[in-house]
Amino acid sequence: MRAALDANAPFHPAWHAELELAYARVGAATRPVMRRHQGPLRVQKHLYPEGPEVCQHIVVHPPGGIAGGDTLDLDIRLGPQAWAQLTSPGAAKWYRAGASARQRLNLRVEAGATLEWLPQETIVFSGARAELETRIDLATDARLFYWDMVALGRPACGERFAAGHFQAQLDIRRDGRLLWHERQRLEGDDGLLDSPIGLAGQPVFATLLVSGEIDAELLDRCRAQAGLFPGRLRGDLSQLPGLLVARCLAREALHARAWLIELWRLLRPALLGRAALAPRIWST
Repeated sequence: MRAALDANAPFHPAWHAELELAYARVGAATRPVMRRHQGPLRVQKHLYPEGPEVCQHIVVHPPGGIAGGDTLDLDIRLGPQAWAQLTSPGAAKWYRAGASARQRLNLRVEAGATLEWLPQETIVFSGARAELETRIDLATDARLFYWDMVALGRPACGERFAAGHFQAQLDIRRDGRLLWHERQRLEGDDGLLDSPIGLAGQPVFATLLVSGEIDAELLDRCRAQAGLFPGRLRGDLSQLPGLLVARCLAREALHARAWLIELWRLLRPALLGRAALAPRIWST
């Protein structure tokens, strides 16, 4: 016999959302050739603020937050010579929950194509159980500009990340060869939150990964950008073979975001050959 349901028990529906996007180069333009969604995850109308070569999309999650049991699956593919820039309208919020919530992101960039993945910050509430998995596959000369920002707890209202966990994994491959392999897991009140070999008491951390290599003069200019945020941010860059890596720790997400944008303004012309025209959504 099935047990009777408790009419007074709280009901927490879990959302499963999927978004599949594909882009192709058609003449001088990049066109979206696949746009399929299931559940509360979609993109707004494609935009061309820089002209037809670069297709800009804003990824929207209408519920505004991710709760226990939710899953988000994003699959994005760029055909040869296509160029897509994807961002978000605001912070992604991961709420306190008794069960894990997950996001899986798969990005495939074909030969000669360029992907800019530039979302706004991820806020992980205390008590959230957030698990993120990202896989990026680059063809021979595909170009990538990728960043992410994570705020643990809500510093603006004094909330410390005291419970739950944040887990992330990121793999980047070029022609099947591993370029970047990273695993993170932080528990609420983990000693690494305050340790000098961890987050050093800073609740916000950000990562920037860009394909390609820059000269020493530009690397120094990029490193100098951290000086724009004295006492509020600590950041640096490393040039690896074929991959530029930038990291920062910050007191607030707005400082980390501003630092990433300044780096993007310097690096986009040098590595992608285009001036940095900020998406309008960043100013709203």
